[in-house]
Amino acid sequence: MTPSKSTLKLSLKPGERIYLNGAVIRVDRKVTLELLNDVQFLLEGHVLQAEDASTPLRQLYFVAQIMLINPQGAEKAREMFRHSLPLLLASFHNERIRSTLKDVDRMVSEDHVYEALRAIRSLYPLEKLALDANENELQDAPRPLAMGAR
Repeated sequence: MTPSKSTLKLSLKPGERIYLNGAVIRVDRKVTLELLNDVQFLLEGHVLQAEDASTPLRQLYFVAQIMLINPQGAEKAREMFRHSLPLLLASFHNERIRSTLKDVDRMVSEDHVYEALRAIRSLYPLEKLALDANENELQDAPRPLAMGAR
């Protein structure tokens, strides 16, 4: 069989997991998988646990990853994604974040969820800067006085 244009080789270490079309596969020894057609997959190292979805972009990532690793919940995840994205666009002022989020929206609508996840991960450093700047602004802002204070 001649490898197609969409052939992808993945090397996995012993005990490593891969989420492949909704199935969780764990290998017991070093193995190389050759994916010969287009499949939805996510390597274990890129899976975000629910308790780690602690920022707005990590929450969006978590919702998008559900589309890959839980096909039964994919439609609900898409609804959550479509609801969350406009709120994120309105809350970030950084143009690179906003532009990339618009690209992420397009990727998800074209069913390129893996690429969307990669794009969201690339924004984590900018998100940290934006969140730190917002926190500093709040700390420097004048505090309201209590009723009756002078």
